[in-house]
Amino acid sequence: MMGINWPGIFVPSIPVLEIIIRGTLMYLVLFGLLRLAFRRIGSTSVGLAEILMVALVAAAAQNAMARDHRSLADGLLLIATIVFWTYALDWLGHRYPAVQQWYHPPPLLLIKNGRMLPHNMRKELLTEDELLTHLRREGYTDVSEVKEAYMEGDGSITAVPYKR
Repeated sequence: MMGINWPGIFVPSIPVLEIIIRGTLMYLVLFGLLRLAFRRIGSTSVGLAEILMVALVAAAAQNAMARDHRSLADGLLLIATIVFWTYALDWLGHRYPAVQQWYHPPPLLLIKNGRMLPHNMRKELLTEDELLTHLRREGYTDVSEVKEAYMEGDGSITAVPYKR
């Protein structure tokens, strides 16, 4: 019918197990690398460099994940594998504290008693200007107004004021 290759659309063009293994390995390796590289990737204020890195990683990983898939079934199976691992890591993190520490790291103290902690800021490659920008967005005009500030596991920054 109209020259459409129906089996080519719905029948996987590569072995199903290979698609699952490729999707699993790429997802877990990329997740681990991005978790180690930047906590800020998950934050609401992602910069141009982080967006570019994610786009380039996605483009570079495409061939390794998908090989040469041509059918709809190949793409859907790969997407299902990625969704599965997203759910599985959430579930494992909820169930096992050790996985939770890796999947969602604990808060990192950035300001204590109105003073920045440069050592902790360096761990996340966070500059003083970036931290001050976050504080201004929360309504603080000076670091001395903040008793404690943390970079949360999701990359956001929260500040605890002195009692007013």
